[in-house]
Amino acid sequence: MLRLYDYLPSGNGYKVRLLLRLLGQPFELVEKDIVKGETRTPEYLAKNPNGRIPLLELEDGSFLPESNAILFYLAEGTPFLPGDRLDRARVLQWMFFEQYSHEPNIAVVRFWLQHTDMTPEHEAMLPAKRAGGYAALGVMENSLSGRDWFVGEAITIADIALYAYTHVAHEGGFDLGDYPAIRAWLDRVAAQPGYIPITQR
Repeated sequence: MLRLYDYLPSGNGYKVRLLLRLLGQPFELVEKDIVKGETRTPEYLAKNPNGRIPLLELEDGSFLPESNAILFYLAEGTPFLPGDRLDRARVLQWMFFEQYSHEPNIAVVRFWLQHTDMTPEHEAMLPAKRAGGYAALGVMENSLSGRDWFVGEAITIADIALYAYTHVAHEGGFDLGDYPAIRAWLDRVAAQPGYIPITQR
């Protein structure tokens, strides 16, 4: 059976947990508290030298880190990853966007506000992070205007990757009131059979 090392409040971990639930794929959940340093122990670092979650342990005992790599692995051969070559590249395009333009702003601010004490350094960086987050949301809003999903005619792992931190963006102080296409898309994702909230096992 697959084994997922995860921290329930993490959007990166949630991406994988959500896809597994949507696929109906059984797995064992091993919770690791990143705030308490449970991913920095020698035992865990032997599994993932980068010391982060999520980490997927495969049936053969090998390990796969990085949330979007795990999504790509799990989605292979399923409707969540298109068969068309260009559509697959577009899925990757949005997953790269999520990690480069979206997550470093929206997810980081949420982490600062929800899981750590704001430092003077964080306060100084906050305006730039907010601007970057809203810029990413603007790109998403424009792409979703007139369409239901980011790639093709059905939900893919591009949607799952972007959903994870967008649906909790308010926890980082981001207001989605001016993004009707994003809000409608969030509702479509939440209506998928097998959907679970972010902190649900």
